[in-house]
Amino acid sequence: MKVARQTTLCDHTALCGVGVHSGLPVTLTFHPADAGTGLRFIRTHIDGRPDREIPADMRAVTATEFATVLGDASGPLVSTAEHVLAALAGLGVDNAVVEIDGPEAPIMDGSAAPFVAAIDLVGLEMLDAPRRHIKVLKPVQVAMGDAFGEIRPNARGFRIEAEVEFDHALIGRQSLAIDVKPDTFRRDLARARTFGFMRDVTTLWNSGYALGASLENTLVVSDNRILNPEGTRFPDEFVRHKVLDAVGDLALAGGPLLGTYRSVRGGHKLNHAVLCALMSDAGAWTWVEGETPRPVRGHADVGARLAPAFGPDIS
Repeated sequence: MKVARQTTLCDHTALCGVGVHSGLPVTLTFHPADAGTGLRFIRTHIDGRPDREIPADMRAVTATEFATVLGDASGPLVSTAEHVLAALAGLGVDNAVVEIDGPEAPIMDGSAAPFVAAIDLVGLEMLDAPRRHIKVLKPVQVAMGDAFGEIRPNARGFRIEAEVEFDHALIGRQSLAIDVKPDTFRRDLARARTFGFMRDVTTLWNSGYALGASLENTLVVSDNRILNPEGTRFPDEFVRHKVLDAVGDLALAGGPLLGTYRSVRGGHKLNHAVLCALMSDAGAWTWVEGETPRPVRGHADVGARLAPAFGPDIS
C-alpha cells in the first residue's frame, strides 16, 4: 500500500490586505516547516512585546462569535484564521508556519482563493515522514438550539455535509456534500466568499465588527438583491462558504481527519464544539500513521442533497 507522506511549502510566500473586522492593514507570510511541526502561527508587532507563537489547535481558540480567534494566556493573537487554515488543510499542507504582523488575517477577496494561489505559486514539498491522520471511530454529536453537528467514521477520507437556511428569498435552504480533497477544494470551495446582510451593518459597526468589510471582500445581501455588481460566484455560494469555514475550523484538530462532518445551521461555534466533543472522547478517535484513505466509490464529490431538518436558522 502506498504510504502517505507529510508535506510542507517549497518556499516562503506572502500576501498583504486588511482585516475584515479590524479594518487594519496586515501582511501574512507562509513559511515552510519541518515534519511534525504541524500548522502554527507567529504573531509579530505586538505593541513592543516579543513575538508569540501559537499552534493551530482547538485549545488555542479564544472566540468564535463572527470568526475563529486564536490566542494564549496573554489574550487573542490572530483573528479570522479560518480561511488561511482552510487553504492549508484543503490543499493537504501538513506543516507550515504562518507569520502575521497584525491582529487579524487579511480578508483578501473574502474567500480562500488568494491563499490557495499563494501556496500554489511556490508548490508543496514531500517530506521524509509518514502522514498522521485522526481517524474517527464512532459518531459524536452536538446540538445547540436549532443547530446540529455530527462527526462520524469515514475510512475513505474527509467529507463534509452541510445545510444552511436563512429567512431570505435569495438564500433560503441550501445544502452541499463534498469529499474534501485538493482538487475539489480548489474547484468547488476556495472561491466561495464570506457574506453578510445590509440589515446587520449598523449593529456590527457599533459592536466593532466589519470595519474593513466592503463589496471587494464580502458578498452583501440587501432585502431584495445581491449588492455586488458581479453577483454570486456559485448559485449556492452561501453554503459553500460555510463548508469552507468548516474545513478551516476542523483543521484545528491537529491533523487531517478521516471522518464525515455534518452541519445543520452551523457556524464557527458549532464547528469548534463538535471538534472539542470528538477530541475529548478518547474512545472516539485514534491516530493512524501513514494510512492512505481508500478510494471513494459510489457517490459524487459534490451535489448530494441533505434531508430537510430542524427549524429556522440561528446564525
